[in-house]
Amino acid sequence: MSANEIWTATYETILMTLFATALAYLVGLPLGILLHVTSKRGLHPNRALNFVLGIFTNFLRSVPCLIMTVILLPFTRAIFGRGTGSWYTMIIPLFFSSFAYVARIVEQSLADVPYGEIEAVRSMGASDKQIIEKVLLREARPSLLLGAAVTIVNIIGYTSFAYNIAAGGLIADIWQFYTRNTGDFLTKGVFWIMIILVVILVQLIQELGLFLTKKLDKRRIHS
Repeated sequence: MSANEIWTATYETILMTLFATALAYLVGLPLGILLHVTSKRGLHPNRALNFVLGIFTNFLRSVPCLIMTVILLPFTRAIFGRGTGSWYTMIIPLFFSSFAYVARIVEQSLADVPYGEIEAVRSMGASDKQIIEKVLLREARPSLLLGAAVTIVNIIGYTSFAYNIAAGGLIADIWQFYTRNTGDFLTKGVFWIMIILVVILVQLIQELGLFLTKKLDKRRIHS
């Protein structure tokens, strides 16, 4: 593989991840808030609704990304005019494989906000919207940021399934390189360069998440 091909694969991985993450949070964030709000200790407990949302969320989380990719091929084809062959055809399955995971992360992060803070603000006449925006989301920011970093790393891992639909990306290209050089792939510098790039990408995301969390967390996470 040439240097241009490696950088193209890196660029494709980043684009897949960014678009899928944005869409996952567009749906997963409000879903996670709704799961928390309707939970037993939420602002408006609703056992039936919470149960239905929980089943839906758990079902999506239980479907492996590869199976999701196959199931969504007709939908992907309807959206993009093609189901395989380009990096953007992985956005839809990555999104569906991730937003339920995001919802659970958001739900747990909000559940960790001390109940006393919520009651104190409520006693001052704050509306539900104000409590969600000014208390829950604000106090949960450190946890939400760490959750976002974990989500992005998971999505990068999911991009490996792009190999199955010829959608490109670094991890898919690593596997493709192996299939073409099964006898001596470990001795090829290109193979290790691609692996190092994946590791660097993951480490950068993790470190950025930790850095931002430390900036926001009033308790200061000790390194």
